[in-house]
Amino acid sequence: MRHPLDIVAMFAALWLLASMVLDALTPTELTAVMIGIAIGPAVIITAVFYYLRCPRLDFAVMFAALWLISDIAIAFVSSAKLPHFLIVLGFVPALLIGILLHWQRFQNRPERLPAPSAKRG
Repeated sequence: MRHPLDIVAMFAALWLLASMVLDALTPTELTAVMIGIAIGPAVIITAVFYYLRCPRLDFAVMFAALWLISDIAIAFVSSAKLPHFLIVLGFVPALLIGILLHWQRFQNRPERLPAPSAKRG
């Protein structure tokens, strides 16, 4: 059972960890506090959807979209130009989810297509 205090503690720890890791990867002009403010709303929204027991696939798509929005927010907050790998890092979750969705669609394709008929109408 998911207790709300456990969820708050887990997502607060993830938020702090992400802020500190991104602080180490970004230019010195961008502090952990600025990064924390930029990614905070995305972490809160993700925690709410986790608490509401959103289906896994919907949760993954929502997480990828929020991660990309957070990456854009960090770029807006930063006074210095961000390294290219950080910009690419924002697209990685969305790219992985897209690949997964297309792979599942490719795997289930024979089940959805009707068998060709020998008769011509």
